[in-house]
Amino acid sequence: MNDKLHRYGALAARLALAAIFIVSGWGKLAGPEGTAAYIAAKDLPAPMLLAILAGVAELAGGLALAAGLFTRQAALGLALFLVPTTIFFHNPIGLEAAAAQMQQVQALKNVAILGGLLALATLGAGLLSVDARRSGRRAAGRPGARALEQQALET
Repeated sequence: MNDKLHRYGALAARLALAAIFIVSGWGKLAGPEGTAAYIAAKDLPAPMLLAILAGVAELAGGLALAAGLFTRQAALGLALFLVPTTIFFHNPIGLEAAAAQMQQVQALKNVAILGGLLALATLGAGLLSVDARRSGRRAAGRPGARALEQQALET
């Protein structure tokens, strides 16, 4: 594997995934009324509380991904957050054609994001991360990560 891709690939993936959560979370916290109204329209309880909790989860999870801090946990948390979000807010069933198509696109976008989050949860933060620094190794991840890193560099 290309040395630079190996070094910078996980960082780029983390930043790309983090961007949508940081922007969305900040927006929800800066003005939760719109999100709360959308939640209320779905007949869910405590819409303002849920809007604020969603904003906190997205912002905190996104910042953790960007920094590579508790990356596996943040990625799993955001992945779990996406499941009900997709089911409740991007479900195309019963909608008119144009609205159904738009929600289907949003649902598939969430599935793609979910895939990226699961990859980070599985593979870890990568070399350029707080997790790697905290572990005292250049390769973050499960035991044997150094051997896997070396094997990846040789292929």
